Parts: sequence; structure tokens; C-alpha cells
Amino acid sequence: MKSEDIPFVGGPLDGRSLPVLVTATGNPPKVYRVPVPDPDGGPDTVLVYVREPVPDGRAVRLVQKWRYAFAPDGKVERSVKWPWTKKAEKAEKPQDPA
Repeated sequence: MKSEDIPFVGGPLDGRSLPVLVTATGNPPKVYRVPVPDPDGGPDTVLVYVREPVPDGRAVRLVQKWRYAFAPDGKVERSVKWPWTKKAEKAEKPQDPA
């Protein structure tokens, strides 16, 4: 399996780079969960990091580098965005008769 050193931003892993397994296309997973054991023997704490492209100032290019940003609430919005679906129409407000 191939791995790359991916930098982490925010949270307890801020500033560290860890080896992360990459897919066949060379991309790391979109979400990286790190289980942290409780020293008192309680349930593990899970740190959630979300993949984002590394900004380099170029306007248009394929993403070459990735990093993980800390998601403090632990919730990740994962929805499939199909190109043929339309956004829900906003309810139109009635106009004032005045």
C-alpha cells in the first residue's frame, strides 16, 4: 500500500504530519478519524479531520497537495451532489398589497 505524509491543521495534531494510506488515484480519504484512548478506561474519544486542498495561490489547477483540518464538532457533512438535481426552490414571500 502506498502512503503519503499529510499535514494536520488545528486540534491536538496541529503541525504534525502523519503517514496516511492513499487510494489508487493518489488521494487520501476525505475524512480521517483518530481514536484516542481514555486514560481512565472510559470510552475512546474520536478526533475528526476533514481533507482540504492546500492553498498555493494559483487560480486553476488540479489539486496536488492535501491537508487535514480539524472538525471540532465531529460532524462531517457528506451528501451526494448529483448534477441533474436542482436546489430546492425558496418559498417566495407574498408581496405587500400596499
